[in-house]
Amino acid sequence: MATAEAAAEIVREIAAVGAADLAAAAEPLRADCLRLARKVSLLPHLIAEVAEAGEAAGEPDAAAWVCELLRALQAARRFIALGRAPVLATGGVDQDVIDKNIAVQFKYVTWQLQAALANLPHSCFQISDEVQEEVDLVRGQLKREMEKQGALDVNIFSKIHDIVARHADNVGSHSQESQGQPETLQIENLSTDHMMLQNVALLVSEISGISKSEIKQITSELIEALENSRITDSAKPINVDSQTSDEAKGSSDEVKKPDSITMPEDFRCPISLELMRDPVIVSTGQTYERAFIQRWIDCGNRTCPKTQQKLQNITLTPNYVLRSLILQWCEEKGIEPPTRSKYEGSSVEVGEDRLAIEALVRNLSCSSLDERKSAAAEIRSLAKKSTDNRMLLAESGAIPALVKLLSSKDPKTQEHAVTSLLNLSIYDQNKELIVVGGAIVPIIQVLRMGSMEARENAAAAIFSLSLIDDNKIMIGSTPGAIEALVELLQSGSSRGRKDAATALFNLCIYQANKVRAVRAGILSPLVQMLQDSSSNGATDEALTILSVLVSHHECKTAIAKAHTIPFLIDLLRSSQARNKENAAAILLALCKKDAQNLACIGRLGAQIPLTELSKTGSDRAKRKATSLLEHLNKLQVL
Repeated sequence: MATAEAAAEIVREIAAVGAADLAAAAEPLRADCLRLARKVSLLPHLIAEVAEAGEAAGEPDAAAWVCELLRALQAARRFIALGRAPVLATGGVDQDVIDKNIAVQFKYVTWQLQAALANLPHSCFQISDEVQEEVDLVRGQLKREMEKQGALDVNIFSKIHDIVARHADNVGSHSQESQGQPETLQIENLSTDHMMLQNVALLVSEISGISKSEIKQITSELIEALENSRITDSAKPINVDSQTSDEAKGSSDEVKKPDSITMPEDFRCPISLELMRDPVIVSTGQTYERAFIQRWIDCGNRTCPKTQQKLQNITLTPNYVLRSLILQWCEEKGIEPPTRSKYEGSSVEVGEDRLAIEALVRNLSCSSLDERKSAAAEIRSLAKKSTDNRMLLAESGAIPALVKLLSSKDPKTQEHAVTSLLNLSIYDQNKELIVVGGAIVPIIQVLRMGSMEARENAAAAIFSLSLIDDNKIMIGSTPGAIEALVELLQSGSSRGRKDAATALFNLCIYQANKVRAVRAGILSPLVQMLQDSSSNGATDEALTILSVLVSHHECKTAIAKAHTIPFLIDLLRSSQARNKENAAAILLALCKKDAQNLACIGRLGAQIPLTELSKTGSDRAKRKATSLLEHLNKLQVL
């Protein structure tokens, strides 16, 4: 839907804003823009799920909410545009006044976005648990951001928001980013309180994209609405989550919370703004709560959220000193130490498990072969069990140590090392670490020279790593990589051939690797697999690889010369339905714009099985068979 697409575009635009884009902005505007951009950057998954829901088949509540979210994101974009605009002369306006005006606009944008997320109609959209956690996280951050900005009656924001929404249809060219500072709009016979309301209305209207010609009417409506609701004293603070006096009294008897006293800023996670429980250091030297920075990285981000610098690696180093200081501070202040965040996905406590894993990793580099072998075997088992273990092992430096063990002369140690890397690669973030750690070449060596089980697992590791497109290119261009896989496909064990076929198929999705595979001799074992009537699995794998190779002209020619056509026609007669479909597809690709191949299948009697397939096959099989029959009929006419 167009509205959701517009929201997605704004989110992408804001998420791309970095410190360099705001270099001209003065503080605190620059910091406000960066914090706002970080929060908005966590919303792409929500927008995607909303778009997939298709506005809940046009339900009014769904459509209205998407419009509300879009207005909030547009306001956020306008605010960030203030930080990206060139610094203009203030025209004699006091800098403190400018800063206060910016603070009002920032708080309104924050409130508006928080309110939109709070109003998310769950009955209209099927929001996943993971995305709901992200929404709750952003809402919590926005609410804390508002509290940090000081007291301002949010009823004023609510009233202005409702009035501005009614005027939204009048937004014109002014709706794009405003630059400079707001002008003063005079309305006669206003009290001091009303003058303040006029200024707030002006600031909010500007950041909402409302033209100045409408602000007088908006201000009048605002004053009337507030007077009708008997709220004219804007100095009275009302919290976002209002608390009754009874609740306030009761809270004094509870355990102190960190929010009730001033917390050292270094103890807050820059992402969640909460007291850190498990602080970790990233490559830029910044410290974050483990769960939140891990989620940031898992979303594909490779920059430091606070500094916007590129992360040289995604290793998370425990900050034990800061953790100790936080615990000491909590004890001194009588505060309950921070508990595990509900957003943290790990089920493994970081204490003893982490220490045990770090000890195991150290043993990978010890002088005793038996200890290295034992440690590699245990890491192999741990990495197989859970994502949490894979994360902890990578963070503890297991990958570089395991890469070194790939060159071990002890076959069992080598097998444990390559299998450990295979298991670690199941966690997507570790794939990059394994490749960057220089594992490709030694894995290829294991694939060529290791024990059969080590070769099988090396092939499986190559498949896992090649799931990332860049790795397909890197692995394919590594000398001997595809040749070693072809050799395993030719002469390996049953499982080894299957692992090699899977890896080769995935690598051959990349065009250049198709030619490399054909030149490495892949067609010989594939033809053998087509003839292996005892194994439907081998036939299926061979057809799958051929269907990828045949799309390349050089490979297509080689496939025809390898005398595959008779075997493919045999499969049309006697194979399973899936294999008949793939055989027909490959034959059609071979015969397109190739009269020689077309004549060959005609001579071999393909018309009868193709006619049968065009009537009884799957939809795809029928299309391929029918197309082939049409080509054959045209050839006979000629």
